[in-house]
Amino acid sequence: MPLSNFITRLFGRDRAGITRNVARAQTHVVLIDGTFSSLQPGTETSIGLTYRLLARQGAHCLYYEPGIEWRGWRNLPEVMAGVGINHQIRRAYQFLAERYRPGDRIFLLGYSRGAYAVRALAGLIDRIGLLRPEHASDDLVLQAYGHYRDDPIHPGARSFAAQYCHTRAGITAVGVLDTVQAVGIRWPILWRLFPKVHAFRSHRLGQSVEYGFHAMALDENRNAYALDRWRTRGNRTASVEQVWFRGTHGDVGGQLNGRTTARPLANVPLVWLLSELERVGLDLPGGWQDGLPTDATAPSAGNWGGFGPVFLSRRLRRVGQDPSEWLHPSAAGHRAARQLRIWGARKGDTVRSETDAAE
Repeated sequence: MPLSNFITRLFGRDRAGITRNVARAQTHVVLIDGTFSSLQPGTETSIGLTYRLLARQGAHCLYYEPGIEWRGWRNLPEVMAGVGINHQIRRAYQFLAERYRPGDRIFLLGYSRGAYAVRALAGLIDRIGLLRPEHASDDLVLQAYGHYRDDPIHPGARSFAAQYCHTRAGITAVGVLDTVQAVGIRWPILWRLFPKVHAFRSHRLGQSVEYGFHAMALDENRNAYALDRWRTRGNRTASVEQVWFRGTHGDVGGQLNGRTTARPLANVPLVWLLSELERVGLDLPGGWQDGLPTDATAPSAGNWGGFGPVFLSRRLRRVGQDPSEWLHPSAAGHRAARQLRIWGARKGDTVRSETDAAE
């Protein structure tokens, strides 16, 4: 073989004479599920279904983290206080640190407390940085997380980032299903005994993130599942979409607890989220929507089943609190259509309330 042909095959020289790296950029997808959710049959949420969908395709570098499991009454304090979420975030961060190379793409997906976790993970990468592979040790992962938790703008944190982290590790998109404000399950009376030990450094999408997609439940009314939305007023509204859908917290996240008749309702926000992710560059299998039939009028999984009756503190969620919010067309006849104010020329402009029309 002529030497020139060998070099071309080895380095991938194109017709313009520019040498390109034959190693293809990877797409890393981190999925963190909600409490009590896993890949076991019958416990899958929409995040679990997304993992299975992507795993069948085999085109991406995937990481799935199940939610904190119920192991009996002995681990009730662990579930309630959110013990374990720090470990979830650090494990996912280390997974990315060991594998990420400049030019790769990162997608972060989560539901419920898993949504909280991937948003915190995005904040960690945005504020501190992503460790380079040669520095992705347990000790340095702990240090990176500690800097983020304590004071990400401290000179020590900045020195740490300069020494150990990539100059930049961009996140293509964060896609979340109904992020809850509480970490753990805030059981009546008992939840007050456990301090809230986790907090976002910011409720805004970081500059390292290109897109943020958030599906939110119109019909969830348990105060224990208070919504934690992104705040975008005057900041990055063009790249953030927070969309309201029919259904409760479990409906929007696909945590149906055996109520399979609610799956077509749960598929509505899932199909929307996957469509948006596909639009911004996440490769999905051909015909993926065929396996996710949608019906916005399907029965809801509800929020009174199981332990539901113990959650007596309830109120309807407030909508229209941020310019990035809009009402999905499938919920056009919902009572929230009268409450939601449309901010600017967005997709939701087609779903104006009667109050808006009169103004």
